[in-house]
Amino acid sequence: MNPLGFMLFACISVTSATILQNGQVRSNDYPDTAVATILPSDPGWVSYNPNASELSYKGRWDHQYISWWSAPGLKFGFQAQSIAISFGNYTSDGVLLAYRIDGQDWLLTNVTANSTHLFVTPKTAGYNLTQPSNGVQTFEMRVTNWAYGVQVKCVHASGPAARLVHIPNYPRTMELIGDSLSAGQYATLEGISSYSWGLMYGLGNVEFSITAYPGICLHDSRCYGNLHGQTFQWLKIPDTSSRALDIYGDGPDIPDWDFAAHPAADITVINIGTNDNNTANNITQAQYHDSYVQLINDIHARWPASQIIVISLWSGFSQVGNTWVQGGGFVDIIESVVRSFNNGSLNERGGEGFVHYFNTTGILEHNDIGPLYHPTDVGHIKLASHLMQYIKLTFGWILEQTGPEVQHDTLYWNDQSSY
Repeated sequence: MNPLGFMLFACISVTSATILQNGQVRSNDYPDTAVATILPSDPGWVSYNPNASELSYKGRWDHQYISWWSAPGLKFGFQAQSIAISFGNYTSDGVLLAYRIDGQDWLLTNVTANSTHLFVTPKTAGYNLTQPSNGVQTFEMRVTNWAYGVQVKCVHASGPAARLVHIPNYPRTMELIGDSLSAGQYATLEGISSYSWGLMYGLGNVEFSITAYPGICLHDSRCYGNLHGQTFQWLKIPDTSSRALDIYGDGPDIPDWDFAAHPAADITVINIGTNDNNTANNITQAQYHDSYVQLINDIHARWPASQIIVISLWSGFSQVGNTWVQGGGFVDIIESVVRSFNNGSLNERGGEGFVHYFNTTGILEHNDIGPLYHPTDVGHIKLASHLMQYIKLTFGWILEQTGPEVQHDTLYWNDQSSY
C-alpha cells in the first residue's frame, strides 16, 4: 500500500479551534462578530428571508438554505451602513467563515447555530473605500471547511434607505469533482486553501462549485466512513458527512441536485480515485474503470457542452536511492477511460474530443506533500497555477483575476536583508 493510500482517509477530522502551521500553533484570535438577535420588526433594520432574489448562493445549498461540500458561499450587493446575517439551527458550531467587501482581503470569524453576526459596519475594511458609480458594494461569504456548514436564516441591512442588490452571475461556470485532495483537507484554511479554490477563483469571473469530500471513492462503495461514492453522491445536493446523514439519512430522502435550475459547467474537472486505489476498499480496476465512464456519461448527459478535464492521480513520493520518485494510481485505467471518449487519443492539448487528460507528473515535488500526505499550501498553489495555464492554453480562457486576494494567509516572505 502506498503512503497516499493511507492518507486520504484514515482520519476524517473536521475543523477544530487550533490551526497548526509548520508544527506551530497559528494565532486564530479572529474578531467576534456575534451580536444580539435581530428581528425583522426591529427599527432601523431591513430583513431579507433566505429565499430573497437579491441573494446568490454559490456551490450546493438545499431547500432549507443549508450549505454542503467544500467552500460554498453567499454573495450580494448592498447599500447600507451595516450588514448582519442570522444563522439557523443547522449551522455547525464554531464553523470558520471567510468574508469580505469587494476586492479586499478575506476576513475570518467563527459562527455557530442560532446566532446573528455583524459582518459589515463603516469600520470594516473596504467600506466606501472607493465609491462605486452605482453606489453598490459587494459582500461575499465562504465556508472554509468541507464537513461543516451554515444555514442562512435571514440577512439584515441597516442605514438610511438600506437595501440589498442582486449581483449577476459571472459568464463562465466550472465544477470540480474530487476527494480530500480537492476539498483542501489538511491545508491551512482547508477549502479556501485548496488548489480547487485557487484554480477557479484565480481564473477570475468564474462561478464554481467544489463537489469534493475526504475519503470518498469514485465507485459507489463504502470508503473511509463515506456510505457512497461520487457516481452516486455527485447527483445529490448534500455531501457524505455525518450532518447530512443526521438530516437526510441514507434513503430516498436524500435530495437530488437540480441541474436544470443552475448554469451548466463550461469546464468540469475530475480528480478522484486515490481512495479507490487503496486495497483497504476492495475496489477492482474494472469497477473503477466502469465507474469513471459512468461519471463522465452522467456529466455529459446533464451538461452536453461541458469540457471535461481528467487529472491523473499522484500517489505521494517514495525515496529511490538518493532521490524521490512520484507514484501514480490507476495510470493505465485513467488513460484508457480518456482514450475511450476520444477515438484513442489522450487529448492532452485540446483536440476534438470533450474529455481532456491533465498529467500531474513533475508539477509537485516530495516536499510539496505535507506530513499527512496531502499537498502543502504551496503544493496546492503550484497545482492550481499549472491548471490555470492549461485551461488558458487549451480553451483560450483569459486569466481575469487582477488583484483581489485568492488564498488567505499564504503570503510568506523574508524581510531581512542580511542573514
